[in-house]
Amino acid sequence: MEISLPYGKSHINAVLPDEFTVEYIAPRSQAAAQDPAATVMQAVYNPLGDVSPPRAGMRVAIAINDKTRPVPHESLLPPVLAGLRRAGIRDLDVHVIIATGTHPVITPDEYGTILPRPILDTYRVSCHDAYNEHNLTALGETSRGTPIAINSDYMKADYRIVIGNIEPHQFQGFSGGVKSAAIGLAGVETINRNHAMMRQPQAIWGSYADNPARQDVEEIGARIGIDFCVNAILNAEKGLARALAGEPVAVMRAGIPSVRELYAVPVSAPVALMIASPGGHPKDINLYQAQKGMAHASVATRSGGRMILCAACPEGAGNADYERWMRQPQIDSHAAVLAEFAREGFRVGRHKAFQVSRDASRVQTALVTDMADELARALLLAKAASLQAAVDEALATLALGARIGVMPAANATMPVVL
Repeated sequence: MEISLPYGKSHINAVLPDEFTVEYIAPRSQAAAQDPAATVMQAVYNPLGDVSPPRAGMRVAIAINDKTRPVPHESLLPPVLAGLRRAGIRDLDVHVIIATGTHPVITPDEYGTILPRPILDTYRVSCHDAYNEHNLTALGETSRGTPIAINSDYMKADYRIVIGNIEPHQFQGFSGGVKSAAIGLAGVETINRNHAMMRQPQAIWGSYADNPARQDVEEIGARIGIDFCVNAILNAEKGLARALAGEPVAVMRAGIPSVRELYAVPVSAPVALMIASPGGHPKDINLYQAQKGMAHASVATRSGGRMILCAACPEGAGNADYERWMRQPQIDSHAAVLAEFAREGFRVGRHKAFQVSRDASRVQTALVTDMADELARALLLAKAASLQAAVDEALATLALGARIGVMPAANATMPVVL
């Protein structure tokens, strides 16, 4: 049989012999909204929870996701901006801030990859820099000891809005809600302390109320004071399936059951070979993002098994500190990564090395990618000549009848092993 997986902005194919049992592990089918703008408008004007509307004279800041998230800003933003105008907010008092977290800061000439030109021509747009201490406002600490420092432009606003997606997240449980501001507009130390909680047992995808990392995010969001949230739930083809708006926690509570229904997929048993794609662009824009698909796919892959990760990674590793750290002479194996990371202590950026090696030390992983051979070697991943070559090599090690898993949207899929 022939399989096809998203790869960058296209697809990549391979043929599997009929002697093997193939199980597709993919989100359930969900039709996209026929009129996305009307769907979002309906959500915005019928908000969930207790929210107060903006008033004329207010300065408004809107946190949006960066280019590594497939957020349909062209559908989510216009109804919000129209509502602000209707409330008497002047266009010049609206500031759209691209929430990058510790991702690379993008330049103004890249803003068009995220926002429609009419919005760029009308509103002030800037990009957050987690490392710029001069544009961070301290807000104390959370109950878990996380120091809170948030983008000062966002904090100066009288009314704060956050826009994003709700989808599975490998250690926050779910993205969405306040996270785009609480992490996306935070300083590096805030992000570092929060992300260090990924090592706690309940910090896993699908966990929300008892997830320490996610509840730390909720506490940061409460301290910020976010007035309104607009979130999309996308189907497997990245089409807008549902929109929710209102008080951020109410949006999360209403959206999570829909995300579970769409993306939690039962798997009868771990497979011997997993062939996975993070979901194509922008989920595989770099390894920093593609690793999330690797983590989800490894859950459904048996220890000692094999994985083929198909991720174009046109932007390479995706984090300069991660790449520098991996190029140290003592980092020559996955075991060395885990040992050095434990010795040094948690640091965001190089935590991606820990996550990759955690799974690659348990499951033999080949990478089908456009990144340079030398970079793949530095990141301790075996680059395959092609998907078919990687498949043929892996099949040669399997017994006939072995189970093979195929995950075309691994970043968003939550495999539930029965």
